[in-house]
Amino acid sequence: MLGVVAAALGGPEVLQVTELPEPEAGPGQVVVRVRAVCVHPADVAATTGEIPLGPDVPPFLPGWDIAGEVASVGPGAADFAVGDRVVGMIPWYVTRGAPGGYAEFVAADAAWLVRLPDELDFASAATVPLNAQTAHQGLALVSLALLPPGSSILVTGASGGVGGFAVQLAVQAGYRVLAQAAHDDEQWVRGLGAHEVVPRTVELSTVGPVAAVFDAVPVGAAAAAAVEDRGVIVATRPTPPIVPARGVRQELQLIRLDRELLADLVGQVAAGRLRTRVADTMPLTEAADAHRRVLAGGLHGKVVLTAN
Repeated sequence: MLGVVAAALGGPEVLQVTELPEPEAGPGQVVVRVRAVCVHPADVAATTGEIPLGPDVPPFLPGWDIAGEVASVGPGAADFAVGDRVVGMIPWYVTRGAPGGYAEFVAADAAWLVRLPDELDFASAATVPLNAQTAHQGLALVSLALLPPGSSILVTGASGGVGGFAVQLAVQAGYRVLAQAAHDDEQWVRGLGAHEVVPRTVELSTVGPVAAVFDAVPVGAAAAAAVEDRGVIVATRPTPPIVPARGVRQELQLIRLDRELLADLVGQVAAGRLRTRVADTMPLTEAADAHRRVLAGGLHGKVVLTAN
């Protein structure tokens, strides 16, 4: 089978299309014929060395979110049968690319996967697991603040995958949502249900004050300027500590796989209750070019690699 391996740390040029042994399903595993794998900023960060990988890597395979069909079933994986449509998240924070999703076949633990409804195509499904779970789990940290109903929340990076889901889930939760949109993306963000759309060029200290900030970019100190005293900020990557004098609570949301939650979120997307978008699909063999596009920015949606 073909896979895309990061042979060294560096830019997109380190990604090499390589012939790899086809995996076999071990106990509790299924082999997924990958039809789509999402290209995340986290994949780019891994190849450039921004994510600590340990002494034994590279080489490794990038790729968190996969969608495809079950090709074979190992002992103890009775939840699935050959031919089932599935979507799932490889817990890359554990596997560190062994396995990764940039391959035609992946031996995946059955616990990483959920069934993919027929109403949802492979490419769109592959944009859901990491982004939607991160958004949901981050908003759960906001809810710990026991904010009154209708409290205001600012979502930065609302044009992106995590931010877009955060806007929709915050609206579902009853918050008044202010969403910061990238240039030319205001209409999309407004369509996600945001009560107010804030241009990316606006100084956030002039916004609010809001009870909470979901900092999906994250922008760090600039987001802190928008939150009220004793409010809460949830960031999706480590940011510098905030001066504690105002009693602002600062939380860090790092993804964790939750199969039950993933099944619910995929079902909501399939039913049209949550929206996602794909900027473009590219063949798996063009992964390096896909990384270049992510680095260049300006995408309206996710880039998804596809395999036959």
